[in-house]
Amino acid sequence: MAQPQLVDQGAVVASVDRLSPTAMLKDQWNMVKELVATDIGVSHSKSWIEPLELLGLDGMMLVLGSPNSFAKDWVENHYLESMEKSWKQINMVIQGVKIIIHEAPVTIANTNSSTIPAQVRTQESFDSFEKEEAGTYTGAPLDNRFTFENFVVGKPNELAYAAALRVAESSTPQFNPLFLYGGVGLGKTHLMHAIAWKIRQCHPARKVIYLSAEKFMYQFVRALRYKDMVSFKDQFRAVDVLMIDDVQFISGKDTTQEEFFHTFNALVDKNHQVIVSADKSPSDLENMEERLKSRLGWGLVADIHPTTYELRLGILQAKSAALGVKMPKEVLEFLAFKITSNIRELEGALNRILAHASLVGRSISLDTTQEVLRDLLRSNDQRLTVEEIQRKVAEYFNIKMSDMVSNRRMQNIARPRQIAMYIAKQLTSKSLPEIGRKFGGRDHTTILHAVRKIQELCADDFDFANDVEILKRSLQT
Repeated sequence: MAQPQLVDQGAVVASVDRLSPTAMLKDQWNMVKELVATDIGVSHSKSWIEPLELLGLDGMMLVLGSPNSFAKDWVENHYLESMEKSWKQINMVIQGVKIIIHEAPVTIANTNSSTIPAQVRTQESFDSFEKEEAGTYTGAPLDNRFTFENFVVGKPNELAYAAALRVAESSTPQFNPLFLYGGVGLGKTHLMHAIAWKIRQCHPARKVIYLSAEKFMYQFVRALRYKDMVSFKDQFRAVDVLMIDDVQFISGKDTTQEEFFHTFNALVDKNHQVIVSADKSPSDLENMEERLKSRLGWGLVADIHPTTYELRLGILQAKSAALGVKMPKEVLEFLAFKITSNIRELEGALNRILAHASLVGRSISLDTTQEVLRDLLRSNDQRLTVEEIQRKVAEYFNIKMSDMVSNRRMQNIARPRQIAMYIAKQLTSKSLPEIGRKFGGRDHTTILHAVRKIQELCADDFDFANDVEILKRSLQT
């Protein structure tokens, strides 16, 4: 593959002049798309940038083709600046980006005033769908990292995982629809992609369409605009499996909901599989028609709960192993404790640490981790309470929250309770009697004894001291 170089303008013009858009410019376009995806987010890039087609050069303007005016206007209003900035990083000759609609054959002038026929698809509608193998269609690109093999399973997601795998492996619908829901960054899209990959592996002849609800809406709007609803209906109702991601996007969009409702019914009536994801359960989707909410709840509704410490740690370990990087145990444990919002942010934190270590040449440690992630950790911080300390310590040692206030004296319960008392004394402004009241009404001498005991154990046992230090760092504001 040609690797574009940032050289003087004359040399680049000459190079561009000699190569067609399918050679050097195509390589550059792929690089630009990666930069734009980093800037605007992968999901937005897949929905809006991927459908664009590289057509060629018109003087110093890079020309891209858009499938319709709606998409053209949206990209120009929201992403044109990002694309132009990215192009200038890759090829200094490009002065700007021009987007045209290319429903009909067009001709684009090249830098030498000769003409190049634009590469226009002959299919008038739904040209963003690509036939990847015989019988298998996807409406949006699938990420090859998002497979069942790469999905870390824990209590918060085990039902959704098991249901997704069952549906993917079965030749007939097991649950129809399968409705996956959960908060941002918890793995819904990962499971959706994994299902599509597994169907492609197990049942390659089945026709599958996977796309976001946003893209479904724009394909629908396009069909209305070009009076091509017959093709739209044929495209979506002829598939064996329809997968719609983030269905909450069509909330409040009555016409799109109406079409989705009829598409849903047509597929289910033919015993074809429908799989949907959202950020809420069907009954909680706002501005969604009641009849559609009822249909979405027909089959199996599987929620993905917020991650636990064990699951977050497992994800970090799996990610590190996949990258071939050996991370210090205490750093992984610290991250698993500290970053609890979602998996996406957790993996992003790990990537930042690895990038910093690679670029700066410093070894990875707790200190460097806190330095590199200072802004992220600050945004996750909140005013620390004794209850939060109790919860974190109980989670770390796998005991019940109720054990923190109980009178049980077994060491596997009493020791974590003492650690929580010790940390509460160090990290909060509470007095000993106030802390005692939070631990089941214990008096101040009990708290003082616990503090001294933990100090002694930390002095004598390095591993024990390390556990306490990890807990403290994960809780510090």
